[in-house]
Amino acid sequence: MSRPVSRVLTLLELLQAGGVRTVADLAGRLGVAERTVRRYVDHLIDLDVPVESVRGRYGGYRLAPGHRMPPLMLTDDEALAVLLGLVSGRRTGLTAAADAAGETAAAKIRRVLPERLRRRLDAVLDSVAFTAPPAESAAPETAVLLPVADAVRHHRPVAMRYTGGRGGDGERTLYPYGLVAHAGRWYVTGRDLSVGADRTFRLDRVAGVRILPGSFEPPAGPDPAERVLTALATAPYRHAVTVWVQGTAEEIRTRLPGSVAIMGAEAPGPGGVSGGAGAGAARSAPEPETWSRVEMRVERLDWLPGVLASLDRPFAVERPEELRDLVADFAGRLMDSARRTPPHG
Repeated sequence: MSRPVSRVLTLLELLQAGGVRTVADLAGRLGVAERTVRRYVDHLIDLDVPVESVRGRYGGYRLAPGHRMPPLMLTDDEALAVLLGLVSGRRTGLTAAADAAGETAAAKIRRVLPERLRRRLDAVLDSVAFTAPPAESAAPETAVLLPVADAVRHHRPVAMRYTGGRGGDGERTLYPYGLVAHAGRWYVTGRDLSVGADRTFRLDRVAGVRILPGSFEPPAGPDPAERVLTALATAPYRHAVTVWVQGTAEEIRTRLPGSVAIMGAEAPGPGGVSGGAGAGAARSAPEPETWSRVEMRVERLDWLPGVLASLDRPFAVERPEELRDLVADFAGRLMDSARRTPPHG
Protein backbone atom coordinates (compact mmCIF):
# COMPACT_ATOMS: atom_id res chain seq x y z
CA MET A 1 0.00 0.00 0.00
CA SER A 2 1.47 3.37 -1.01
CA ARG A 3 2.10 5.91 1.73
CA PRO A 4 -0.55 8.45 0.54
CA VAL A 5 -3.25 5.74 0.47
CA SER A 6 -2.16 4.48 3.86
CA ARG A 7 -2.35 8.00 5.30
CA VAL A 8 -5.82 8.57 3.81
CA LEU A 9 -7.02 5.41 5.56
CA THR A 10 -5.32 6.52 8.78
CA LEU A 11 -7.15 9.83 8.46
CA LEU A 12 -10.43 7.93 8.15
CA GLU A 13 -9.59 5.94 11.27
CA LEU A 14 -8.86 9.14 13.22
CA LEU A 15 -12.16 10.69 12.14
CA GLN A 16 -14.09 7.54 13.07
CA ALA A 17 -12.92 7.95 16.67
CA GLY A 18 -15.52 10.72 16.90
CA GLY A 19 -15.63 14.44 17.57
CA VAL A 20 -14.09 17.34 15.67
CA ARG A 21 -10.40 17.00 14.81
CA THR A 22 -8.48 20.16 14.02
CA VAL A 23 -6.35 20.38 10.91
CA ALA A 24 -3.24 20.97 13.02
CA ASP A 25 -3.93 17.85 15.13
CA LEU A 26 -4.52 15.70 12.05
CA ALA A 27 -1.39 17.04 10.36
CA GLY A 28 0.69 16.22 13.43
CA ARG A 29 -0.67 12.69 13.71
CA LEU A 30 -0.19 11.97 10.00
CA GLY A 31 3.18 13.68 9.77
CA VAL A 32 2.18 15.86 6.83
CA ALA A 33 1.47 19.52 6.12
CA GLU A 34 -1.97 21.00 6.79
CA ARG A 35 -2.49 21.53 3.06
CA THR A 36 -1.93 17.77 2.56
CA VAL A 37 -4.58 17.01 5.20
CA ARG A 38 -7.10 19.02 3.21
CA ARG A 39 -6.15 17.09 0.08
CA TYR A 40 -6.66 13.78 1.91
CA VAL A 41 -10.07 14.98 3.05
CA ASP A 42 -10.96 15.68 -0.57
CA HIS A 43 -9.97 12.08 -1.42
CA LEU A 44 -12.38 10.77 1.23
CA ILE A 45 -15.18 12.99 -0.05
CA ASP A 46 -14.55 11.67 -3.58
CA LEU A 47 -15.09 8.16 -2.13
CA ASP A 48 -18.49 9.28 -0.75
CA VAL A 49 -17.20 9.32 2.82
CA PRO A 50 -19.28 12.06 4.53
CA VAL A 51 -16.53 14.30 5.94
CA GLU A 52 -17.91 17.58 7.26
CA SER A 53 -15.97 20.83 7.68
CA VAL A 54 -16.57 22.73 10.94
CA ARG A 55 -15.71 26.42 11.01
CA GLY A 56 -14.68 28.53 13.97
CA ARG A 57 -11.93 28.71 16.55
CA TYR A 58 -12.30 25.04 17.45
CA GLY A 59 -13.21 23.96 13.95
CA GLY A 60 -11.79 21.20 11.83
CA TYR A 61 -13.22 18.00 10.35
CA ARG A 62 -15.64 15.36 11.53
CA LEU A 63 -17.65 12.50 10.07
CA ALA A 64 -21.29 13.31 9.35
CA PRO A 65 -24.18 10.90 8.77
CA GLY A 66 -24.19 9.70 5.17
CA HIS A 67 -26.40 7.73 2.83
CA ARG A 68 -24.27 4.63 3.29
CA MET A 69 -21.76 3.29 5.79
CA PRO A 70 -18.16 4.28 4.98
CA PRO A 71 -15.31 1.76 5.26
CA LEU A 72 -14.65 0.89 8.89
CA MET A 73 -11.13 0.98 10.29
CA LEU A 74 -10.88 -1.46 13.21
CA THR A 75 -8.00 -2.03 15.60
CA ASP A 76 -7.07 -5.59 16.60
CA ASP A 77 -9.09 -5.28 19.82
CA GLU A 78 -12.10 -3.83 18.00
CA ALA A 79 -12.09 -6.57 15.35
CA LEU A 80 -11.96 -9.25 18.06
CA ALA A 81 -14.79 -7.54 19.97
CA VAL A 82 -17.01 -7.39 16.88
CA LEU A 83 -16.46 -11.02 15.88
CA LEU A 84 -16.93 -12.35 19.41
CA GLY A 85 -20.06 -10.21 19.70
CA LEU A 86 -21.50 -11.80 16.56
CA VAL A 87 -20.67 -15.30 17.83
CA SER A 88 -22.12 -14.71 21.31
CA GLY A 89 -25.21 -13.08 19.79
CA ARG A 90 -25.92 -16.21 17.76
CA ARG A 91 -25.23 -18.47 20.75
CA THR A 92 -27.62 -16.62 23.05
CA GLY A 93 -30.32 -16.16 20.42
CA LEU A 94 -30.27 -12.37 20.82
CA THR A 95 -28.94 -11.43 17.41
CA ALA A 96 -31.70 -9.17 16.19
CA ALA A 97 -31.42 -10.16 12.52
CA ALA A 98 -31.70 -13.18 10.32
CA ASP A 99 -28.96 -15.78 10.80
CA ALA A 100 -27.64 -15.01 7.33
CA ALA A 101 -26.98 -11.38 8.28
CA GLY A 102 -24.74 -12.37 11.18
CA GLU A 103 -22.86 -14.87 9.04
CA THR A 104 -22.27 -12.44 6.18
CA ALA A 105 -21.22 -9.65 8.56
CA ALA A 106 -18.61 -11.91 10.17
CA ALA A 107 -17.43 -13.10 6.75
CA LYS A 108 -16.97 -9.52 5.52
CA ILE A 109 -14.87 -8.60 8.54
CA ARG A 110 -12.70 -11.70 8.30
CA ARG A 111 -12.20 -11.25 4.57
CA VAL A 112 -10.59 -7.81 4.91
CA LEU A 113 -8.43 -8.59 7.94
CA PRO A 114 -4.67 -8.88 7.54
CA GLU A 115 -3.51 -12.50 7.40
CA ARG A 116 -1.65 -12.13 10.69
CA LEU A 117 -4.75 -10.92 12.55
CA ARG A 118 -7.12 -13.32 10.78
CA ARG A 119 -5.09 -16.33 11.94
CA ARG A 120 -5.09 -15.07 15.54
CA LEU A 121 -8.84 -14.40 15.56
CA ASP A 122 -9.58 -17.75 13.94
CA ALA A 123 -7.55 -19.40 16.69
CA VAL A 124 -9.77 -17.77 19.30
CA LEU A 125 -13.02 -18.64 17.52
CA ASP A 126 -11.92 -22.24 16.85
CA SER A 127 -10.75 -22.88 20.39
CA VAL A 128 -13.44 -21.17 22.46
CA ALA A 129 -15.91 -23.48 24.20
CA PHE A 130 -19.29 -22.56 25.68
CA THR A 131 -20.64 -24.06 28.89
CA ALA A 132 -24.27 -23.74 27.79
CA PRO A 133 -25.90 -25.13 24.64
CA PRO A 134 -26.96 -22.66 21.95
CA ALA A 135 -30.19 -20.91 22.80
CA GLU A 136 -33.24 -21.53 20.68
CA SER A 137 -33.29 -18.70 18.16
CA ALA A 138 -36.06 -16.24 18.98
CA ALA A 139 -34.58 -13.05 17.56
CA PRO A 140 -37.07 -10.52 16.22
CA GLU A 141 -37.00 -9.24 12.66
CA THR A 142 -35.13 -5.99 12.14
CA ALA A 143 -38.31 -4.53 10.63
CA VAL A 144 -40.00 -5.15 14.00
CA LEU A 145 -37.22 -4.24 16.44
CA LEU A 146 -36.22 -0.88 14.93
CA PRO A 147 -39.67 0.77 14.77
CA VAL A 148 -40.59 -0.52 18.24
CA ALA A 149 -37.33 0.87 19.65
CA ASP A 150 -38.02 4.21 17.93
CA ALA A 151 -41.52 4.29 19.42
CA VAL A 152 -40.15 3.52 22.90
CA ARG A 153 -37.60 6.30 22.65
CA HIS A 154 -40.05 8.94 21.41
CA HIS A 155 -43.10 7.74 23.42
CA ARG A 156 -45.18 7.00 20.35
CA PRO A 157 -48.01 4.41 20.13
CA VAL A 158 -47.66 1.47 17.75
CA ALA A 159 -50.06 -0.84 15.95
CA MET A 160 -48.89 -4.42 15.50
CA ARG A 161 -50.07 -7.91 14.70
CA TYR A 162 -49.36 -10.42 17.46
CA THR A 163 -49.55 -14.21 17.43
CA GLY A 164 -50.03 -15.62 20.93
CA GLY A 165 -48.41 -18.75 22.27
CA ARG A 166 -51.59 -20.73 21.62
CA GLY A 167 -52.07 -19.36 18.12
CA GLY A 168 -54.50 -16.82 16.78
CA ASP A 169 -53.47 -13.55 15.19
CA GLY A 170 -54.71 -10.29 16.63
CA GLU A 171 -54.24 -6.59 16.00
CA ARG A 172 -52.94 -4.70 19.03
CA THR A 173 -52.40 -1.02 19.79
CA LEU A 174 -49.63 -0.52 22.33
CA TYR A 175 -48.02 2.27 24.32
CA PRO A 176 -44.54 0.70 24.50
CA TYR A 177 -42.67 1.39 27.75
CA GLY A 178 -39.43 -0.44 26.97
CA LEU A 179 -37.53 -3.27 25.32
CA VAL A 180 -36.05 -6.09 27.40
CA ALA A 181 -33.72 -8.92 26.39
CA HIS A 182 -34.10 -11.91 28.72
CA ALA A 183 -33.03 -15.56 28.46
CA GLY A 184 -32.50 -15.50 24.70
CA ARG A 185 -35.69 -13.61 23.85
CA TRP A 186 -36.69 -10.00 23.22
CA TYR A 187 -39.78 -8.55 24.89
CA VAL A 188 -41.69 -5.27 24.68
CA THR A 189 -43.76 -4.18 27.64
CA GLY A 190 -46.40 -1.48 27.65
CA ARG A 191 -50.05 -0.53 27.82
CA ASP A 192 -52.21 -2.67 25.54
CA LEU A 193 -55.04 -0.33 24.54
CA SER A 194 -56.94 -3.27 23.07
CA VAL A 195 -57.65 -4.61 26.57
CA GLY A 196 -56.86 -1.55 28.71
CA ALA A 197 -54.10 -3.23 30.73
CA ASP A 198 -50.31 -3.53 30.88
CA ARG A 199 -49.01 -6.46 28.86
CA THR A 200 -45.72 -8.04 27.79
CA PHE A 201 -45.19 -9.35 24.25
CA ARG A 202 -42.46 -11.48 22.70
CA LEU A 203 -41.02 -9.60 19.74
CA ASP A 204 -40.44 -12.77 17.69
CA ARG A 205 -44.25 -13.14 17.62
CA VAL A 206 -44.83 -9.57 16.42
CA ALA A 207 -45.32 -8.54 12.78
CA GLY A 208 -46.57 -5.57 10.81
CA VAL A 209 -45.46 -2.82 13.19
CA ARG A 210 -46.65 0.72 12.40
CA ILE A 211 -45.87 3.85 14.43
CA LEU A 212 -49.06 5.82 15.02
CA PRO A 213 -49.60 9.57 15.38
CA GLY A 214 -49.61 11.09 18.84
CA SER A 215 -47.56 10.49 21.97
CA PHE A 216 -47.96 9.25 25.56
CA GLU A 217 -46.30 9.76 28.91
CA PRO A 218 -44.76 6.56 30.37
CA PRO A 219 -46.05 5.88 33.89
CA ALA A 220 -43.95 5.97 37.01
CA GLY A 221 -43.25 2.71 38.77
CA PRO A 222 -41.28 -0.43 37.88
CA ASP A 223 -38.79 -0.20 35.05
CA PRO A 224 -39.38 -2.30 31.90
CA ALA A 225 -37.06 -5.13 33.03
CA GLU A 226 -38.92 -5.51 36.33
CA ARG A 227 -42.25 -5.46 34.49
CA VAL A 228 -41.13 -8.27 32.18
CA LEU A 229 -39.80 -10.42 35.04
CA THR A 230 -43.01 -9.92 36.98
CA ALA A 231 -45.08 -10.87 33.93
CA LEU A 232 -43.07 -14.07 33.50
CA ALA A 233 -43.35 -14.98 37.19
CA THR A 234 -47.13 -14.43 37.21
CA ALA A 235 -47.97 -16.16 33.93
CA PRO A 236 -51.24 -18.13 34.22
CA TYR A 237 -49.73 -21.55 34.78
CA ARG A 238 -51.65 -24.41 36.38
CA HIS A 239 -50.55 -24.05 40.03
CA ALA A 240 -50.51 -20.96 42.27
CA VAL A 241 -47.86 -21.56 44.94
CA THR A 242 -47.28 -19.60 48.15
CA VAL A 243 -44.53 -20.40 50.62
CA TRP A 244 -42.98 -18.54 53.54
CA VAL A 245 -39.18 -18.58 53.69
CA GLN A 246 -37.00 -17.47 56.59
CA GLY A 247 -35.02 -14.43 55.48
CA THR A 248 -35.54 -10.99 54.02
CA ALA A 249 -36.83 -10.50 50.50
CA GLU A 250 -33.39 -9.24 49.46
CA GLU A 251 -31.69 -12.38 50.80
CA ILE A 252 -34.14 -14.75 49.11
CA ARG A 253 -34.00 -12.87 45.80
CA THR A 254 -30.36 -13.99 45.40
CA ARG A 255 -31.65 -17.58 45.10
CA LEU A 256 -35.00 -17.05 43.35
CA PRO A 257 -34.83 -14.70 40.34
CA GLY A 258 -37.61 -12.29 39.50
CA SER A 259 -38.70 -14.36 36.51
CA VAL A 260 -39.54 -17.29 38.85
CA ALA A 261 -40.92 -15.77 42.03
CA ILE A 262 -42.64 -12.65 43.32
CA MET A 263 -41.55 -11.45 46.74
CA GLY A 264 -44.47 -10.46 48.97
CA ALA A 265 -44.88 -9.26 52.54
CA GLU A 266 -42.37 -9.80 55.32
CA ALA A 267 -43.41 -10.95 58.82
CA PRO A 268 -41.66 -11.88 62.06
CA GLY A 269 -41.21 -15.55 62.86
CA PRO A 270 -41.95 -17.26 66.18
CA GLY A 271 -38.62 -16.20 67.74
CA GLY A 272 -37.42 -17.64 71.05
CA VAL A 273 -34.53 -19.98 71.80
CA SER A 274 -34.59 -23.75 71.68
CA GLY A 275 -33.55 -25.86 74.63
CA GLY A 276 -34.02 -23.07 77.21
CA ALA A 277 -36.57 -22.71 80.03
CA GLY A 278 -37.73 -20.23 82.60
CA ALA A 279 -37.59 -16.47 82.84
CA GLY A 280 -33.86 -16.36 82.18
CA ALA A 281 -34.32 -17.99 78.78
CA ALA A 282 -37.20 -15.64 77.94
CA ARG A 283 -35.12 -12.56 78.81
CA SER A 284 -32.26 -13.73 76.58
CA ALA A 285 -34.48 -14.59 73.59
CA PRO A 286 -33.27 -12.89 70.39
CA GLU A 287 -35.42 -10.79 68.11
CA PRO A 288 -37.74 -12.92 65.92
CA GLU A 289 -36.37 -13.93 62.52
CA THR A 290 -37.86 -12.29 59.45
CA TRP A 291 -39.93 -14.49 57.12
CA SER A 292 -40.89 -13.52 53.57
CA ARG A 293 -43.90 -14.51 51.51
CA VAL A 294 -42.94 -15.97 48.11
CA GLU A 295 -45.47 -16.45 45.31
CA MET A 296 -44.96 -18.50 42.14
CA ARG A 297 -47.02 -19.72 39.20
CA VAL A 298 -45.88 -23.11 37.88
CA GLU A 299 -47.16 -25.71 35.45
CA ARG A 300 -45.75 -28.61 37.49
CA LEU A 301 -45.00 -29.00 41.19
CA ASP A 302 -42.53 -31.88 41.11
CA TRP A 303 -39.43 -29.67 40.70
CA LEU A 304 -40.25 -27.29 43.55
CA PRO A 305 -39.13 -29.45 46.53
CA GLY A 306 -35.57 -29.50 45.20
CA VAL A 307 -35.63 -25.74 44.61
CA LEU A 308 -36.93 -25.06 48.11
CA ALA A 309 -34.33 -27.38 49.63
CA SER A 310 -31.57 -25.58 47.71
CA LEU A 311 -32.50 -22.33 49.49
CA ASP A 312 -30.95 -23.87 52.64
CA ARG A 313 -33.45 -21.93 54.77
CA PRO A 314 -36.48 -22.97 56.82
CA PHE A 315 -39.71 -22.64 54.87
CA ALA A 316 -43.42 -23.32 55.32
CA VAL A 317 -45.91 -24.19 52.57
CA GLU A 318 -49.10 -22.12 52.54
CA ARG A 319 -50.57 -23.56 49.32
CA PRO A 320 -51.23 -25.96 47.68
CA GLU A 321 -51.51 -28.89 50.07
CA GLU A 322 -50.20 -31.20 47.38
CA LEU A 323 -46.81 -29.49 47.65
CA ARG A 324 -46.51 -30.53 51.32
CA ASP A 325 -46.73 -34.21 50.32
CA LEU A 326 -44.14 -33.72 47.57
CA VAL A 327 -41.74 -32.06 50.04
CA ALA A 328 -42.19 -34.93 52.50
CA ASP A 329 -41.53 -37.51 49.78
CA PHE A 330 -38.43 -35.58 48.70
CA ALA A 331 -37.15 -35.46 52.28
CA GLY A 332 -37.70 -39.23 52.61
CA ARG A 333 -35.68 -39.91 49.47
CA LEU A 334 -32.85 -37.73 50.81
CA MET A 335 -32.87 -39.68 54.09
CA ASP A 336 -32.74 -42.97 52.20
CA SER A 337 -29.78 -41.70 50.18
CA ALA A 338 -27.99 -40.51 53.35
CA ARG A 339 -28.22 -44.03 54.84
CA ARG A 340 -27.36 -45.88 51.64
CA THR A 341 -23.99 -47.63 51.36
CA PRO A 342 -22.15 -46.90 48.13
CA PRO A 343 -21.61 -49.84 45.75
CA HIS A 344 -18.16 -51.44 45.69
CA GLY A 345 -16.82 -52.27 42.25
